[in-house]
Amino acid sequence: MRDIRVATAQFENRDNDKDFNFARVRTLTRRAVDAGAEIVSFHEGCIPGYSWIQPLDKNQLLAIAEAVPGGNSVRQLEEIAKEFDVVLMAGLVERDENDELFNTYVTVAPDGYVTKFRKIHPFVNPHLSAGNEFKVIDLLGCKVGFLICYDNNIAENVRITAMLGAEIIFMPHVTCCLPSMMPGRGVVEQSLWENRHRDPARLRKEFQGPKGRDWLMRWLPTRAYENGIYAVFSNPIGWDYDTVKPGLAMILDPFGEIVVESTALEDDVVVGLLTPEKLQESSGQRYLKARRPELYGKLVEPQESITLPGWRMEHEKEKRDAATAD
Repeated sequence: MRDIRVATAQFENRDNDKDFNFARVRTLTRRAVDAGAEIVSFHEGCIPGYSWIQPLDKNQLLAIAEAVPGGNSVRQLEEIAKEFDVVLMAGLVERDENDELFNTYVTVAPDGYVTKFRKIHPFVNPHLSAGNEFKVIDLLGCKVGFLICYDNNIAENVRITAMLGAEIIFMPHVTCCLPSMMPGRGVVEQSLWENRHRDPARLRKEFQGPKGRDWLMRWLPTRAYENGIYAVFSNPIGWDYDTVKPGLAMILDPFGEIVVESTALEDDVVVGLLTPEKLQESSGQRYLKARRPELYGKLVEPQESITLPGWRMEHEKEKRDAATAD
């Protein structure tokens, strides 16, 4: 790895409005490059928007999905990357030649398409298929891996990506401020977002508390620390289909410390300097070498994989409670 400046962004995407979302990508890319960024990363599903696809049937989902590479969105990303001479990463819905659908994260460079990663644990729509491979690539003199949102909640996914050589793992999300069974967590009132300019303190307390940043701090620094990698977290901000999202774009170093983060109550991009010496000095890199794989047979026993986000469990609990009340 070499010294590299990386940007992570947050913006309020519009549901099913690729033109608007690309305009935000372009504006924030310009800001990031002006601040020295060599890579600019955006959140999960940011090109068409993400949460709104929950109720879509397969034909409706196919209508917004695109080929990767070869689709119009990849071409637009390539044009922006070429214009600003920067590597870009962004999320969309991919359709393959068999009309299988994937939650996909795309990387392009000034000279064209680089790679894609398909989410391993999709759940937001039943017509999305699961990706079946981890991805680590050489990029600008660094080893770069990818995991999308829920993928990062499974410790083994981050561990294996680090073991494949990743020094930096890009972690695009759409998360926080969701229904939850955990104490203190839950949704943020839309009115607080709409009134953010008149009363920013109230919204900031929600975003920084257990509904947002405090929850991230339970596990995100651990993923970076225990594996000795840089973690690049991106997330939308503002109204997203049916909930408010808090942004909180940040980069964490291999010690689990925050290199840079956004506290803005608006679209924003932050740029951090990632340096190689922290990788060499980190505890996580030592832990990888201390593993005893001969004892880990239980980890690879076959099992039925069930991806069940906490917000869905809370929705189901609310339905049960309502049915009982009736």
